[in-house]
Amino acid sequence: MSLKDQHIIIFSQMQFDGALESTNYTMAKHLAKDNYVYYVDRPYTWRDYIKFKNTPGFRTRKLHFFSSKNSFIETGIPNLKIIITPPVPSINMLPEGKLYRLALKLNELIVGARLKKVIKRLHIKNFIYINSYNFSFPTLHKLINPALTVYHCVDPIIEPYQTKHGLISEDILVKNVDMVISTSKELRNKKALLNQNSYFIPNAANISHSQKALDPDLPEAAILAGIKRPIIGYFGAIERRIDYDLLKQLVETNLDKSFVFVGPVDRYYMKEEDHKAPNLYLPGPVPYELLPAVLKGFDVAIIPFKKDEVSNNIFPLKLFEYLGSGRPVVSTDFNPDLKDFTFDTVSYCKNAQAFTKAIEISLLDTPALQQKRLAIAADNTWEHRIIEIKELLQINLDRKYGSKTVAG
Repeated sequence: MSLKDQHIIIFSQMQFDGALESTNYTMAKHLAKDNYVYYVDRPYTWRDYIKFKNTPGFRTRKLHFFSSKNSFIETGIPNLKIIITPPVPSINMLPEGKLYRLALKLNELIVGARLKKVIKRLHIKNFIYINSYNFSFPTLHKLINPALTVYHCVDPIIEPYQTKHGLISEDILVKNVDMVISTSKELRNKKALLNQNSYFIPNAANISHSQKALDPDLPEAAILAGIKRPIIGYFGAIERRIDYDLLKQLVETNLDKSFVFVGPVDRYYMKEEDHKAPNLYLPGPVPYELLPAVLKGFDVAIIPFKKDEVSNNIFPLKLFEYLGSGRPVVSTDFNPDLKDFTFDTVSYCKNAQAFTKAIEISLLDTPALQQKRLAIAADNTWEHRIIEIKELLQINLDRKYGSKTVAG
């Protein structure tokens, strides 16, 4: 039996109105189709409160920060509400140890007090609690007494500001929940060492959105205007995962092609002024709504991720978005599990030479090959993944409470 009519609180690391589409919020929207979902937006710190005071995001939240009676935002989905919590002290600068853990307890109490009031006001009972990659609050669930506790692990913890406290916090979280869902096999295997009730459910894509790139009447994104073809494109954050040595080789050995990276640039890893190749373009981020128009302008879509001890934990959301747009896809072979889902529709390359060859072959695309890619994408939609997630949640509810599962 698939999960239905349950109350689900999702406490996420990702903000609901972030610039890029996130696994966390996408999952919430799909679960809300036949359940009651409360998406707890990542709490602002006091530093965020000051830093972002004049931004649209701040203005969206302003009326809700300090009002327990007006602490949620309605969405266009009837069963989905966004919960805004009060700002919490900024504590990441503290060294790991007793002082940090004490400060963390205070932050959890602040957020927990708001959630308790929301739970009481909205008459939420017997709810499922999903911590969706917000490992910074590892024991928050103990303050609100859920019927089932879940950790949703969508990425490895790799950034220095995360690893400082996050590795310890995530281990605490994994050990203290009823079940863990991870988006890669490698992540699942690692979490299973701490919690045997661990599962692998990979990322998917909003295929109905990316398929708009196939519409002959859809104009290509304006940011691609004037860029010489063929366009070899990337859509997403430009940060640690990119193999910049590989990118440099590709750009230098393929001067007849334009490499366009659309997305926010993390200047810690890539400074635009250091990459002045005439065929490399960094137009910046665009709203997710423009994804189809951007993909329509790509002749080949690429995932040039670094292959290291971290990347085999990554199952990129963009993989099926690319395939759903019908574009040929070339990637590095950073995660061997991906081929189990894409079969022979994606070229996985071990070096720049193989990558260049795969791009050349991909530019000889045919309608038959495009149809194979679209078929793979159709098998990896969020609709499919949410069915798997709901079944797992229901199974674990039944396991915990017997056949008379607690009703929402």
